[in-house]
Amino acid sequence: MDYMHEMSLLAWCVCAIAILITGISKSAFGGALGGVGVPLMTLFLSPRLVVAVLLPILCVMDVFGVKAYWKKWSVAELKVILPGGIVGIVLGAFAMGVFSDKHIKGMIGVIAVVFMLDRMFQLRQRLRWHHQPGKLFARVCAMVSGVTSTVAHAGGPPILVYLMAKDLAKEQFVATTAVFFTVVNAGKLVPYLALGFFTVDSLQIAACLAIFAPLGGWMGLHVLRVIPERYFYSLATALLGISGMKLIYDAL
Repeated sequence: MDYMHEMSLLAWCVCAIAILITGISKSAFGGALGGVGVPLMTLFLSPRLVVAVLLPILCVMDVFGVKAYWKKWSVAELKVILPGGIVGIVLGAFAMGVFSDKHIKGMIGVIAVVFMLDRMFQLRQRLRWHHQPGKLFARVCAMVSGVTSTVAHAGGPPILVYLMAKDLAKEQFVATTAVFFTVVNAGKLVPYLALGFFTVDSLQIAACLAIFAPLGGWMGLHVLRVIPERYFYSLATALLGISGMKLIYDAL
């Protein structure tokens, strides 16, 4: 199917909004709203096409993120979490290669709804750590992050469960997550290529939508200064939940 020419105006508009939200999330919320883009775009495109369209754009965003926080990351934490993230990529790629588009839609829908509930009820913030989480917990969180990132580019919440419990300075926290996802997203290029996700269609659509990534970054840095953060956050969470439930319905 020639998606490039078959996409409706509504589909293009929703995809552009998804990229904008992703860019805003990267620059204003440290990726906290990551994961909204894939469920929205999957309403109109196949899951494999969506992740293939978004990955090159995310990789470019990552370069700027690492540059902005150069050498401010925690090397000790990265040594603990990166191996788990790589294992998660392998498991996520296996799932993408084995399951059908219908099943992948359902998986993305479940991830979206779970993350919506997390944001609505602040589940991560309700954790009360009586001691520092250990390396095993860190690696499990990183592995889950690698899986959800590979399947739905939504690896933020799982790894943040661990990193939020650590006593990292704000810049060190953001820099560490930036490096983690730069490595994870770069690592996903290999299985995506092996599985044949990158096509002429995916590259053409990515090229058309790429302009909305820096625009979203600019909006995150400037426009959100005058727009109440909670309103934007609520809107993004609602979009995440609605699109997730629609995907689950389609899968069933």
